[in-house]
Amino acid sequence: MSPTITPSTPDLNVTASQVVNQELALASNSPLSDFLQETIALTRRLFIQLQRRPSTLIAGIVQPIMWLVLFGALFQNAPQGLFGEDVSYGQFLGAGVIVFTAFGGALNAGLPVMFDREFGFLNRLLVAPLASRFSIVMASAIFITTLSLIQTAAIVTVSAFLGAGLPNALGLALVAAIVLLLVLGVTALSLGLSFSLPGHIELIAVIFVTNLPLLFASTALVPLSFMPLWLQWVATLNPLSYAIEPIRYVYLHSDWSLRSVVMQAPWGTVTLGGALLLLVSFAVVALLLIQPRLRRSLA
Repeated sequence: MSPTITPSTPDLNVTASQVVNQELALASNSPLSDFLQETIALTRRLFIQLQRRPSTLIAGIVQPIMWLVLFGALFQNAPQGLFGEDVSYGQFLGAGVIVFTAFGGALNAGLPVMFDREFGFLNRLLVAPLASRFSIVMASAIFITTLSLIQTAAIVTVSAFLGAGLPNALGLALVAAIVLLLVLGVTALSLGLSFSLPGHIELIAVIFVTNLPLLFASTALVPLSFMPLWLQWVATLNPLSYAIEPIRYVYLHSDWSLRSVVMQAPWGTVTLGGALLLLVSFAVVALLLIQPRLRRSLA
């Protein structure tokens, strides 16, 4: 659902590298200040590329909105009660579109780094006098997280106009936190792949092979009870389901709490707090898994 990021041209990289060098030249002597300055400079470079090629962001907003409109219309005559008491398919679908859009964008996080590798810009950064080369990774994570939050805000706004409603302020904060946890974990895995795979063709292949199976093996499009038993087990092993169901519950219930049951899995009930704990664990495990690879690649 989220478009593949296209490589930047060498001319754009030259301009962006000049911006990075200007920013790095202003860094102070404090290691923390140097790291922050480097991260800001590298993040700014990515946003300059986005500003000059905004089609990635535009497509990333338009596509999920089309899913909301078209899928909502496709299933508007579904039997009453299939998705819950007085719940339309548009209301049911909103959480799935939010999560899968954020997931697709985070899965693409490694592509800018991969293109930098292929164009040679990453090598120029690695030989630069950086306070910490992890600022390269941090900049990509900040960039993808910002795009994901922009897309989420657009989907929430459009779905509200389409009749899905809006959670309260605390509910919206919880939605943002869930999106951030998922994006953090998936971005980490994507960045790890960008340093492990030989080229962007292989990374794009992984993205294409991963996207649709995880979409259909989750509760994004249909409720868990609608699936055959074997697929229910698969869906409850899918981290996307643990992001979708809490957001869906917050949308449909104003009196939610961490003890609220958000999913009836084949092996038992899943509470909102339990789903959050699993997402935190997923993000932590993903970050730990890529640490050795990043150390070798950035050494």
